[in-house]
Parts: sequence; structure tokens; C-alpha cells
Amino acid sequence: MATHVPFTDNYEDLSTDRGFQFKFNCERCGNGHMSSFQANAAGMAGDALQAAGNIFGGLLGRAANAFDIQRMVGGPAHDSALRHAVGEISPLFVQCKRCGQWVCREVCWNDSRGQCVNCAPHMDEEIKAIESEATIQSIREKAMSAGLGARVNVQSAAAPIQCPSCGAEVELGQKFCGECGTNVLAKPQCKACGAENERGMKFCGECGTKL
Repeated sequence: MATHVPFTDNYEDLSTDRGFQFKFNCERCGNGHMSSFQANAAGMAGDALQAAGNIFGGLLGRAANAFDIQRMVGGPAHDSALRHAVGEISPLFVQCKRCGQWVCREVCWNDSRGQCVNCAPHMDEEIKAIESEATIQSIREKAMSAGLGARVNVQSAAAPIQCPSCGAEVELGQKFCGECGTNVLAKPQCKACGAENERGMKFCGECGTKL
């Protein structure tokens, strides 16, 4: 009977004449999970054949050893061990119905969306990544404006910002002020003409009113 293997292209067969063991890998991050070692009941026969081969030595001994390992690892016992390993490891992996990849449930699966994180990223992690990219871009721009040989104050680029409403410090990455609840990522709006201005501007770019 054919053995159904869900993890067709991402498992390693580590079986020997002593027993059976398999390593299953996440197709996204590469993290691996090892199945439990299953002893091979035919291993003792393998030892006897290997010993006989050693008595004769030479090519006969090497041929007997190679044949023995191949015979002991393959066959119905190996297929049964593989089915057992798949049943043991399957709860740790999920197949994404959109892209077909088998990914680890712990790191690469978005349970709320029912897809892998490649197809349905975690929004909180994406926001953090965007904020980090913005900080790096700010540091890069400071370095370019200061000149290639100038030292850049990295801490100042990632320093807390001030709430435009109450003046409280807001840590980088936070969207709302912890004191008054103001959205600190929103562009400041001129009270006189209603125009939006970039954060950090002291006067409105449309009418000149002090912000």
C-alpha cells in the first residue's frame, strides 16, 4: 500500500540499520522538528550479517554491510515508521491553502487569518518593521546631509517625539499619546486654514500661521 507523505519535499530521512528517524522542516523559516527514534527490530540480524562479512573481509565484507543497511532501512518497517513519524509531527505544521507551503504553526502561521504569514502577515509585526525602516531611513538621511565623514547621533534619530496636544514624550513606535490619547502619527492640521503639515513644522506651509 502506498504511503501518503504530506511533507513531500521538506523532510529528511535519518534512518539507519539501528532504527528510523525523520526530520521535518518548515518551508518558510527552515526550522526543523525531529520525530522520535523508532528502533528497528531487524537490527540484530543486521549485526549478525555484518559480523559474518567482517570474518571474510575484503570486498565481501563491504558488500554485505552495504546490502545489509539498504535492506534493513527500506521495506514495510520503514514505511510504517514514516507513517508514525508523520502522525507525530503533523500537529506542529499547517499547509497554507493559498500557496501550498507547509509551515510551522509556532512561527510562520497566522491562525486568525488561516494562512501562512507570507500570504497573511501579522499586522503588528508589519507595523513594527515599517517603523524600523522609517528610523533607518531617517538615520540615512541625516548621514547624507551631514556628509560621509561626519558622525551621526543615532540616538537622536530614534529619540521620543512630543505629543502635539499636551507636549508629553511618546516613545518611538507608539501611535497614541499615553497622557491625552492624541494620535501622534497624524499630520498636524492648521487651525486657521485646515491644511495638513508635516510633523516638526513650526508654521503652516499654506498660510504661515504658527502651529
